[in-house]
Amino acid sequence: MNKLRTLIIDDEELARRLIREYLKAHEDIDIIGECENGLQAVDAISDQQPDLVFLDIQMPKLNGFEVLDATQRKQGVIFTTAYDQYALKAFDQHAIDYLLKPYSQQRFDEALAKARKLLRQADERVPALITQQSQQCQRLVVRDRGQTFIIPFEQIDYIEAQDDYVQIHYAGKSLMKTQSLSDIEKQLPLEHFVRIHRSAIIRLPALKCLERASKDSYQAVMHCAAVLPVSRSGYDRIKGML
Repeated sequence: MNKLRTLIIDDEELARRLIREYLKAHEDIDIIGECENGLQAVDAISDQQPDLVFLDIQMPKLNGFEVLDATQRKQGVIFTTAYDQYALKAFDQHAIDYLLKPYSQQRFDEALAKARKLLRQADERVPALITQQSQQCQRLVVRDRGQTFIIPFEQIDYIEAQDDYVQIHYAGKSLMKTQSLSDIEKQLPLEHFVRIHRSAIIRLPALKCLERASKDSYQAVMHCAAVLPVSRSGYDRIKGML
């Protein structure tokens, strides 16, 4: 039987030590590493591709939800946290399990049994964890060419759809991310961002002006000098926010 390659992610040494202790009773687990903050977690998940991740939510650098967003992790996650306010969101989105600290060996073993069942059945998949918590964050997390970039919302000028990717333009730079424009729109604060076209979202403070492109169309002129098409529905949305 192949062992489950397991990663432990928690900013507290005592919490990581407890998980290691509880895992001693399970010979089918191979602990491949530990992380104490979100940036380390993104690198470790991306580089090592573990089967199972024990993931804390409140951590330095990036929280657990941002780690999942940056790595596009879609299965094999058991949350371990001291904060019960995230439980319903995690279960609603079909996380394997949610361990509320302090938890017992018995409760831990129950979560691990669920993980085995899901991970060892090839025809079962754990749906993506798309959390509403991202709307409470003030940044996007992008993994690109082996590096993790944190982009504050206030630095973003606009975001464009590029086939299966989005291109984020910010602070005179740009990054590509594997995500749909509709999905990334859900992460942005609606009071500052508006979708002006099926292929573009802008940050309102980065908009210089609207110009008439023809008799029946407009274009958005950005402070960064980009010029973007505006659809009729996009024009109505902008006018309603200005």
